[in-house]
Amino acid sequence: METRAVAKYMRTSAQKVRLVARNVEDLPVEEAINILTFTPKKAAKLLNKVLHSAVANAEQAGVEVDNLFVKQVIVNEGPTLKRIIPRAMGRANRILKRTSHITVVVAEA
Repeated sequence: METRAVAKYMRTSAQKVRLVARNVEDLPVEEAINILTFTPKKAAKLLNKVLHSAVANAEQAGVEVDNLFVKQVIVNEGPTLKRIIPRAMGRANRILKRTSHITVVVAEA
């Protein structure tokens, strides 16, 4: 049985989250949590929260938590916040504050 957890509008770019997400796909949940705990990136902390949520959802559905593995991690781009910073001679540059949607799917082995 599959269960999932979704976190939307996370304030980091999808590209940065995908770097970390590749490390935990197709691993047992316990091992994935250990890897994310000791990865020194902001994206790892965000993914860890979503993974814990997916495990809790599976537990609520009556699935044995010890047999779970990370089946799929989907990271999509969310909306981009556009900000402007003043520059010299009356010009302006744009700052793009990117967001991402993270979906973690766990399943029984």
